[in-house]
Amino acid sequence: MNAGLGALRKPVRTVLRWQLIATAALTLAGGILAGVDGALSAALGGAVSICAGGVSAVVASKGRARSAGGVLISALAAEGVKIGLVVLLLGLVLATYQDVVAAAFFGSFLVTVLIFGVAIFVREYD
Repeated sequence: MNAGLGALRKPVRTVLRWQLIATAALTLAGGILAGVDGALSAALGGAVSICAGGVSAVVASKGRARSAGGVLISALAAEGVKIGLVVLLLGLVLATYQDVVAAAFFGSFLVTVLIFGVAIFVREYD
């Protein structure tokens, strides 16, 4: 099975779309309130969460669990990848971008993480 983003289920694709929209809105707000650095900080904060969530969803979709234990292993592996990627990307941004606007960066990151959490409420079929 192709495990690319096109193979992801509707709830994950919908939530990734919502994250992109929220990141765009927060980037605009960051730019208005704090200039170019605020906009870039907000965009990077959202990008961290979107990338980690997307990779996590791909890892979870690769699991071909045939038992409850297999489902649990797939979920834990996906969550481990997500947490590791979040830590890596947050550290990378903070270490390399010296003019980061912390409120825009962490605010955008937090909003997009919370949006990813609502994926369980998105229906698979209309």
